[in-house]
Amino acid sequence: MKTAESILTNYKKFHISLGLERTQKILNMLGNPENGFKCFHIAGTNGKGSTSKIINDILVENFKNTDVKIGLFTSPHIARYNERIRINNENIPDYTFDKLVNLIDDFAKKNNIELTEFELLTVVAFYYFYLKRVKYVVLETGLGGSFDSTNVIKNPLTCIITTIDFDHTERLGKTINEIASQKAGIIKKNSKVVISENNLGYKTVLNKIKEENAILIDIPKVKIIFENEKNYAEIDGKKYEFNLLGSHQADNLALALGAINASGIKISNKAIKEALKNVKWKFRLDYNKEKNLLIDGAHNPSGIKVLREFVDERFQNKKKSFIFGCLKNKDYNKMLEILLKNEDEFYFFEFDYPNALKFDELCEKYKVKAQKISNIKEIKDIIKKPNLKILCGSLYMLGRLNEIL
Repeated sequence: MKTAESILTNYKKFHISLGLERTQKILNMLGNPENGFKCFHIAGTNGKGSTSKIINDILVENFKNTDVKIGLFTSPHIARYNERIRINNENIPDYTFDKLVNLIDDFAKKNNIELTEFELLTVVAFYYFYLKRVKYVVLETGLGGSFDSTNVIKNPLTCIITTIDFDHTERLGKTINEIASQKAGIIKKNSKVVISENNLGYKTVLNKIKEENAILIDIPKVKIIFENEKNYAEIDGKKYEFNLLGSHQADNLALALGAINASGIKISNKAIKEALKNVKWKFRLDYNKEKNLLIDGAHNPSGIKVLREFVDERFQNKKKSFIFGCLKNKDYNKMLEILLKNEDEFYFFEFDYPNALKFDELCEKYKVKAQKISNIKEIKDIIKKPNLKILCGSLYMLGRLNEIL
């Protein structure tokens, strides 16, 4: 039996080919396992992961000590593919993952269907959730919405649209309206939809809601407060200890709570309180006080803007050293314009990944005073410095550094 990773990273699969036909065909042949559970479907440019994890953790906490199972499907992963498919916060086991990837891949090939990496992962996740009799699934799109393979789902409990901004413009469109239209593709007839009025794509999504005779759901008012070295979420006037940092999490939390309220699932206030206090989402404004190290997977201009605002607000008087690396198809010019100030130290990490930006390419297109890092030992030395260290630019880069972080 081949390993799941060797199959998924095969050059024939390791590309993007948007569309639902291949995924739907395989699922039909498997007896439509995607109809065996109820799901929250989430699309957006930024905030999908945090919103997914908040919903997931509230549901897991609420159904603790019962036989109700909660599935979570997210992307990308940090270190291992298994992270993308979880039940009650446990990653799919290695043996099960290898077995199902081999099974689905062989089955597809016998039927002359060549699934992409993400399509194969989607089918494996749905089949795994079905086999394990999962009741609720929190389902994050991979790219876009309309033609994302997760969009084979027919009747979601709620559709959630997180922050919309510019990213993957070569596939999703050059304007906010075009991008929002793709994200809004997850909205089904008569479905329930949550979106913030602050969302740049709000009007476009609203048009889609009307077109599908869907229902716009009210979301609670949420503020993030940091006081006495603790982070809180104020929800409709009530304060809850909240483990996710950054004022932008107010929107994500509001969407998550709105989606759960609209789903009709009975959730105890105790479950919400415990889940918010303990919720974690790795490498998203992930601060290690002991090392004075902030790690964030911001990989587009809007994500970098959130990071810079957080750093300026929370660490005003600290000297800052940025360790940055990104993919070459990202708008790194804009990202660095937002990120860097004259007084900051800037290190560029040329990490090992097929589409990673090289130092020489950065210097050609962006005139920045950067120090090149070529190996992990140099990063370890920088992390030992007393000033605030900030790693950002690519989740793929952070995945390469996972063991030392």
